[in-house]
Amino acid sequence: MKYAICNELYEGWPWEQVFTHAASLGYSGIEIAPFTLPANDAYALQLTTLQQIRNQAESHGLEIIGLHWLLAKTKGYHLTSPDELVRKKTGEYLAQLAKICHQLGGKIMVFGSPPQRNLPAGVTPDQAFDYAVNVFQSVAPVLESYQVTLAIEPLGPEETDFILTAEQAVEIAEAVDSDFVKLHLDVKAMSTESKPIPEIIRNSKQWLVHFHANDPNRQGPGMGTVDFEPIFRTLAEIDYQNWISVEVFDYSPGIDALAGKSIQYMRQFEN
Repeated sequence: MKYAICNELYEGWPWEQVFTHAASLGYSGIEIAPFTLPANDAYALQLTTLQQIRNQAESHGLEIIGLHWLLAKTKGYHLTSPDELVRKKTGEYLAQLAKICHQLGGKIMVFGSPPQRNLPAGVTPDQAFDYAVNVFQSVAPVLESYQVTLAIEPLGPEETDFILTAEQAVEIAEAVDSDFVKLHLDVKAMSTESKPIPEIIRNSKQWLVHFHANDPNRQGPGMGTVDFEPIFRTLAEIDYQNWISVEVFDYSPGIDALAGKSIQYMRQFEN
C-alpha cells in the first residue's frame, strides 16, 4: 500500500517541517488542500513557488499526490448553482487547480467541497445532477491535458445533501464520460451508507482511483470504532494500487498521535 497524509493537519507549519515529519513516520505522499498554499488566490500562485514546494517534498522522498478540499475557503464558486456564469467560473477555477496540481507533480484532485455542492433553493436533485455534469465536462479537456484525474467524493448527509453515495457519484462520472473523472471513497463518509463498506468498495472497483482513511469520530484510522481489517482485505482483493491518504478533522489528539498512530495501525494489515 502507498500511504499519504493530508497536509491541513499541519496547517501553520513550514513546508520543510511538514515534509520532515511526514517522511519520518513512513509516509511517502502528501495530499494538499489549496487553501494551505502560499497565496490567497489560486490564480496568483507562481510556478517558481510551486516548484520549490515540490522540490522540498521530493528531497524528503515524498510525492505530492494531488489536491483535495478544492473549493474550501473560496467565494463565488458552486457546482450546482442554477446560474450558468457561476458554474462557468467554478469550472474555470477547477481547471486552474488542475494546472496547479500538475505543477506540483500531483495526479489526483478530490472533489468534496460540501457547501459548494449543496442544493441551492429551488434546485431539484435532477437539475443539480445536470449542473454538476455540465461543470465536470467543462473541466475534462483540461484534466486530460495535464493528466490529472478529478475524483468525485460521496459524503454523508450531515455534510451535504448532494452525492451521498458511491453509486450516485458513479452515475455522475458515467454521465461526464471522461477517463479523467472517476470516484474517490472515504471511510467516514461510507460509514453513513446502508451497505457495508467492503460491498461499496467491490461495487465501485472499476471507478475507484483514490481512498481516504479516517473514522466517523473524525480522527485517524484505528482511533475510533471502524475495523479496517476487512476494508484493507477488500482493497487487496480488488487489487487497489493507488494511494491511501489519511484525512482527519478532529485535531485534538495532536499531530504526532494522529499521523503516527494512523500509519502504524494501517501497516498491520499489509500482506
